[in-house]
Amino acid sequence: MIELENLGFSYGEGEMLSDISLKLAPGSFHFLTGPSGSGKTTFLKLCYGALQPTAGHARLFDQDVRHMSRDDMAMTRRRIGVVHQDCQFLDHLPIADNVALPLTVSGRDSLEEVANLKELLDWVGLGKRASAYPPELSGGERQRAALARAVIMSPDVVLADEPTGNVDWDMSQRLLQLLIELNRMGKTIMIATHDLNLIRTAKSQVQARVLRIAGRRLQLAGADL
Repeated sequence: MIELENLGFSYGEGEMLSDISLKLAPGSFHFLTGPSGSGKTTFLKLCYGALQPTAGHARLFDQDVRHMSRDDMAMTRRRIGVVHQDCQFLDHLPIADNVALPLTVSGRDSLEEVANLKELLDWVGLGKRASAYPPELSGGERQRAALARAVIMSPDVVLADEPTGNVDWDMSQRLLQLLIELNRMGKTIMIATHDLNLIRTAKSQVQARVLRIAGRRLQLAGADL
């Protein structure tokens, strides 16, 4: 699905990531850890083609990102749902319309898809908030809306960048349960987080691999997690 081979990434003269190799298998669950500034967000961007490696290769569904056309990339990104750390929405649209934007852009806003949207909002606990506007939502509601938007196209892979970073423990548990449910549906999940308690909780429920970025390289975290 996503394959990185001897991947490196540099900003100008500075090397951010170096010699990283990883395969995300279908249905796998990964956590990505590392200190602030270690490159977790950059790594996720490389995983969905928002950035191209400056060394090595990144392949998305057997296609090298360097050789993909703009149309190829657009189609591939429909198979990868991303929950961004900053949860940007269009404040002039109700949250239901914000969640449905990927459907609208792709021309899939049929009656059937609208029914699926209602079911999805109910699943993330926002069914009664569908007509609310983004500034009216709490931090936890915004994160759940971001997750709903990321999976509205039924992607094969979900990448979440610090999805629980700005919410309390109870809400972080709720978000984690939604991601675990997605994994049990067969989705490949990767969560970037610094919350080791969240990782410990997840590992009691799902077989998760914990990766750590340290010294510009990707390492398998120890069993003490």
